[in-house]
Order: sequence, then structure tokens, then C-alpha cells
Amino acid sequence: MRRALIPVFLVLLTGPVAAGQALSERAEGGWRLGFPAGQSTLDAAARDALAGIAPALAALPQGRITVEAQASGPSDDASLARRLSLARAGAVRDVLVAAGLPETRIDIRALGRRDPPADIAEILPPGAPRAESGPAPRSTR
Repeated sequence: MRRALIPVFLVLLTGPVAAGQALSERAEGGWRLGFPAGQSTLDAAARDALAGIAPALAALPQGRITVEAQASGPSDDASLARRLSLARAGAVRDVLVAAGLPETRIDIRALGRRDPPADIAEILPPGAPRAESGPAPRSTR
């Protein structure tokens, strides 16, 4: 019974976020956070929304949380998109850790530029589908 309540609790915590960076629920499970093109910083509303879901993720009895980030970047500079997506994943991870999610339970994936290009980070709880291709999750720090 307790496990069935956790997804509902997680949905209630997401709440509305400012238009600059919106945290939205993914149909497949987890959340998607938009970023302005070329940026990796989080605005106050995005930090608050992420901090709101961190305790519920920490309360999950087991499993790892994956943060997958992408960057649209120029198609001729894969390195730039990869570095930007890594910075985005790290920014999301840092907020989740500061809000109480143990760092040892978070994997990050810097996916770089994908097709179609997107400026997003996805927060994926255990059991949520991950990106189909790309590098294996990287443990943090």
C-alpha cells in the first residue's frame, strides 16, 4: 500500500514552475526540466521544484535515480553539447543532493546532442525507461 502512494505523492510535489524552466511529468515516469539554449544554470523556481521531489525520491526503498541531460548545441561540435549536458546533469544532481537525496543513489548521463536536439534534463526514478542509446550511467563523484 505504501509503495502505491509514492507516485501520487511525487506528482503532487511537482507543482507549477515559472515559464523559464518548467519541471513537467514524463508519461513514461519521472520528470523533464527544460533549459534555455546554451545555459546550465537553474532558476529559483526550478531549484525549488527539484528540492520538492528530492525527499520523495530519497524515501523510495531502493534503486538508483538517473539524471539524463541533453543539449541542442551546434551539430558540428559534439564536445560542446556533451560538456553542456554534463553541466546540466550536475546542476540537477547538486540540487537533489542538497535537498536530501543521497549522492550515492544518483547516476548522471551526459547525452550531448541527440536527434531531435533538446535542451532538457530528465530525472528518472528506478524503473523509468532510460534513453535507448548513449553511454552507460556514470556514478557521481
